[in-house]
Amino acid sequence: MISLEAYRAQWFGTIRADVLAGLVVALALIPEAIAFSLIAGVDPKVGLYASFSIAVLIAFVGGRPGMISAATAATAVLMVTLVRDHGLQYLLAATVLTGLIQIAMGLFKLGFVMRYVSKSVMTGFVNALAILIFLAQLPELDPGRVTWLTYALVAAGLAIIYLFPYLTKAVPSPLVTILVLTAATMAFGLDVRTVGDMGALPDTLPVFLIPDIPLTLETLQIILPYALAIAVVGLLESLMTQQLVDDLTDTKSDRNQECIGQGIANIATGFIGGMAGCAMIGQSMINVKSGGRGRLSAFTAGAVLLILVVFLGDWVARIPMPALVAIMIMVSIGTFSWSSIRNLRLHPRSSSVVMIATVVSVVYTHNLAIGVLVGVLLSGIFFAGKIAQLFKVTSSISRDGRVRTYVVEGQLFYGSVEDFMNAFDFKEALDRVVIDVSLAHIWDVSSVQALDMAVLKFRRDGAEVEIVGMNAATETIVDKLALHDKPGAMDKLTAH
Repeated sequence: MISLEAYRAQWFGTIRADVLAGLVVALALIPEAIAFSLIAGVDPKVGLYASFSIAVLIAFVGGRPGMISAATAATAVLMVTLVRDHGLQYLLAATVLTGLIQIAMGLFKLGFVMRYVSKSVMTGFVNALAILIFLAQLPELDPGRVTWLTYALVAAGLAIIYLFPYLTKAVPSPLVTILVLTAATMAFGLDVRTVGDMGALPDTLPVFLIPDIPLTLETLQIILPYALAIAVVGLLESLMTQQLVDDLTDTKSDRNQECIGQGIANIATGFIGGMAGCAMIGQSMINVKSGGRGRLSAFTAGAVLLILVVFLGDWVARIPMPALVAIMIMVSIGTFSWSSIRNLRLHPRSSSVVMIATVVSVVYTHNLAIGVLVGVLLSGIFFAGKIAQLFKVTSSISRDGRVRTYVVEGQLFYGSVEDFMNAFDFKEALDRVVIDVSLAHIWDVSSVQALDMAVLKFRRDGAEVEIVGMNAATETIVDKLALHDKPGAMDKLTAH
């Protein structure tokens, strides 16, 4: 549990940097929230209200200061069918249920699953997101839709982003880019796409409402699959982004609290007409790279977003899209792990395969959950293969040739049972066989069954079998699962 002093420092430790970073994030959130609303098939205000609500609330109850949460593409794509078949009210109800599920996951401390995500999967996740962020800007650079002026403004924006810090770092260069390019397009009347071209901005504050749906079991059956999918994908992206921000800022944060915080934010969002969301890696990178480290940055982003779209919508609508495209290109370049390209020849081949597979899966499916699942499964397979390679069985025969001792070394599990069985010569005529597992550990049903089979085969040919050296954990699983010492199977095995 975080102390009051530490919590206060997370709010007021870097006020100036957090406020300026929050301003940049707020401006960058607007077109994305509108775009994600269109993906889900709802009015732009649904995504904008969600981004405001989630960003503000997560600042208070989240587990990772400086991380930005709002409406996202990862969750929006899961809502399309629900909105199309049942309408907005069912989406709002699913959003509330999503939050309840996420709170339950946090209370059951499911944030621990992140420890099973390898560094290769994390690198692949980051690289894939960098590519997706860049690809998302391509429609704004389509030669069939824009003129050379757009390319010129994007280039100018990138120049400001990368060169302005040489003059001063007092003001984030992305914020300067937005201000300069907006002023230039307004002063010279330049004909380029603006935020206003993406969709109408809301002109009223959100109000509390209860989703207008029948409270029946049938309704629950409709929304539960969507809510469960959104909850899992949302937490997955949030926890991955949280890990990335932890690494970038060299700080630790509370994963389970983040799960609970995401749930609280989504519940509240559903009751003000917003759609479910989660952490955003792109906006989080903008925030961190602009100096945002504390909770105030997320609060500022959400609060300023609402003020901009409701009270200053006419001005916000004039922000040129090339300015935001330039910022997102900067984010994609900064997010991509360029060292991972160089390390392809240095790292173990299995690690490189996992990283590349994660990237390809995410980019191809545009689904972070699928990509990470592929990476985790491959990591598990390669890890099992490496452990199996370290497994070995050696043997020695007594001087009279009647007793053979097999010494098992390493981890005996499903991946090594084949080598385990191949190590025995069941046709050898013996009076007694000793299987020494003092240097081994038995892990699962497959390994217990293999041990059973070896004992029964030797006994079938008349040899007495003794297993020695079992540690407490191994003895427990063998006693529970083995058949060789069950009544009716064979005489009880003597184990030491």
